[in-house]
Parts: sequence; structure tokens; C-alpha cells
Amino acid sequence: MKKEEKKEINSEIKEEVKIEEKSKNSINKKQKNVGIYIVIVVFIIAIFAAFIIALNNIGLINFGNLPTGKKAELNYTTTNTKQKEGVYITDVSEVVEEVMPSIVSITSKTLVSTGRYGPSFFNQEQYSEGAGSGIIISKTDTELLILTNNHVVEGAEELSVQFVNEKSVDASIKGTSERKDVAVISVKLSSLDNDTLSKIKIATIGDSSKLKVGNGIIAIGNALGYGQSVTTGVVSALDREVTVDNTKNKMIQIDAAINGGNSGGALLNSAGEVIGINSVKYSSSGSTSSASIEGMGFAIPISDVKKLIEKLMNGSNDESGGTIGIEGYIITKSQSKYNNSPQGFYISKVNENSGADKAGLEMGNIITKIEGKEISSMSDITDILYEKNKGDKVKLTISYIEKNKYKEKDVEVTLS
Repeated sequence: MKKEEKKEINSEIKEEVKIEEKSKNSINKKQKNVGIYIVIVVFIIAIFAAFIIALNNIGLINFGNLPTGKKAELNYTTTNTKQKEGVYITDVSEVVEEVMPSIVSITSKTLVSTGRYGPSFFNQEQYSEGAGSGIIISKTDTELLILTNNHVVEGAEELSVQFVNEKSVDASIKGTSERKDVAVISVKLSSLDNDTLSKIKIATIGDSSKLKVGNGIIAIGNALGYGQSVTTGVVSALDREVTVDNTKNKMIQIDAAINGGNSGGALLNSAGEVIGINSVKYSSSGSTSSASIEGMGFAIPISDVKKLIEKLMNGSNDESGGTIGIEGYIITKSQSKYNNSPQGFYISKVNENSGADKAGLEMGNIITKIEGKEISSMSDITDILYEKNKGDKVKLTISYIEKNKYKEKDVEVTLS
């Protein structure tokens, strides 16, 4: 082969090699560029995904069941962290043991007439027996003085007291306050044997004005006449206005169980001091859950009646809470329109020798105003009488019928 032909062939081979190398370099460059693009795309996707998860975690967006980084947790208060392991039991046995000798059971016998609509058709007389509680509050040279509710002893022909050793003696009423529902009865020391005298104690009187809502309390009384029993609870509320028999008083509300027979018993603080007189409870006769009432008992604050109790202990009468001396009912606004009569208190009876009787009030009169205030409910009357004492005068506006028409006049009544 000629030299020139060889040179041409070599040059052609070299050209092919160069073209092949260029082709490889071009492919490598493209592969590198694709790899870079993939890395960039993956990086962008990762950043976007992290951003979405972050928004989901802080609650700005929510993709259904996408898990969040923050788990739901219970919120434990600092109070819980202070709790210790173990079982907590309220034990008031030491306080009860100390105070129980100063609590008594009271049995009252009231003479009632039975007749045509009673248990018998022969107009017989018989005794109705009631149960209550009392607190031994003082002892003189001749008698033992016991605090209770007025409604426990009101109208009683006979009273007996049973002490902690289950011995009973007769008692008599020393003084009462119907308005405050407080009474003091007495037992002659000469009627008590040595065993009873050695077992009983005088109760310690506390200060109910220092009570706070939530304070623990203890109630002791002759529940349902079965004998002394103990219940515990807390002060649910203070200064509750409770109206019983048209008389309004401010009381301590408690959630300790109070039942018939507990009236007149002691409400104690944790130190065993008497801070109230168990007096009344709210109850219902309904059987449904909506009608049921639980844990609403009330006690008279001892500090509110301390001075009154001292008067009753020493034989003085309660001069507070004077009465007009009438019976009747409220005529409401709607009733007055229907009957074409004034709104107010309709007098159905005037008590003989009462202030109303002496002032000339008569059955059928309607009291429309008391001390210038219009009467629309019984509390309009009782709220004003609550601040009055026996012997005080009260101004009444009376509507009366004259020639088939109602006329008005002002009357001044002395409370009795």
C-alpha cells in the first residue's frame, strides 16, 4: 500500500476517534445535567414537604389523618402534683367524741284535737309526738340550759330530754323567738343523777362570721328520732335568704345530710365549736331526677343570734319581729283584674287584742301598701316587719268597701 493511502486511512481513523470522544463527552455532560436537575427537584420537594408538615403541626392547615408532631396530652394542675399516694378518709371521730356529750335528743308532745275529719269520729283529744335535737349551752346553780329551734318545742304540752347516757328527764321552755326560730329550754339539776352529771358537757360556742365557703363542717342530731347520728360536709354558701312560714332569715347552706329530728342540733367546725343550729332543709316529693333535691340543708349562724340566746337564757322575751296580728293571703295583679279588686294582702282574720284589732282593721280589708311600699308579695310585708320590734308602729294603706266601691285610708298599727 502506498504511503499516501496509509496516511489517509490513519487520518480517517483519528477523525472517527475524535467524533466518538466528542459524542461520549456530550452524553456525559447531559447525564451530569440530568443528575443535577434530579437533585434540585428532590431538594425542592423535601423543602416543600417540610413546610407543609410544619403548617400542619401548628394547626394552620390540616390534611385529614396526617400525623402532627405535637401529641394530645392531659393538663395536670399543680394541685395534682402535690397529691401523695394512699387513701384519704375524713375522720372526725375525735371531734365527735368530744362534742357528743353536749348534744341531746328532744321529744315533744303536743295536744291535738281529733274529730269528724281526724283519726276518730268521737271528738277525742290525743298527743302528737315530735322529735328534735338540742345543744347544752350553759349551767346555773339550779338548771341546765339547752339551745334548740323554736319549731321543735312550739305548742308542746310536754317536753323530755335524753342525754348521751340515754337517760331522759322532763324539760320546760325558758324562752323562744318565733321570728329567729330559736328557743332555750331548761332542765332542773335536781332531776339529774350523778351518772348523767358526770357524762354531759357544755358545748363551746364558735364564731360563724369567720366561716368561708368550702370549710368542712359536722352535723350532729337526732335524725328521724332514731338517736344521735353524725353527718359531714362543707359550707356550700353563706347568707342564704331562706323563708319559712313567711319569715325570712339569712342562713348557712350546707351539703351535710339533714333530716327530720336534726332540727335544733349542732353544726360544728373542725375544732368542735358550735357555729350553727341545724334548722331546715329543701326537699321534694317528686320521683323524677328533675324533681330531686339533694344536699341543701340550712343552719342558723350562731353569731347572728348569740345576743338573743343570752336574753332567752336569762328569761327575757324576744322583743324583735313584731306582728300585725292578721291572717290572709296575697291578691296578685292578675287576680285583682279578674276580681275587680285592689292588689295587696287580703285580711281573712283579725286576731283579738292584736295591733290590727286595736287599729280597727276588719276582715275583708286589703292592705295595699306598707310604709308607702306597694304590696305584690308576702315578702313585701315580712321584709319590713323583719326590721321592726314589738311596740314599733307601722303605717298601712287599707282599701275597704263603702257603698260597693273600694276606698283607701291610712292606718297606723302598733306591732305586738
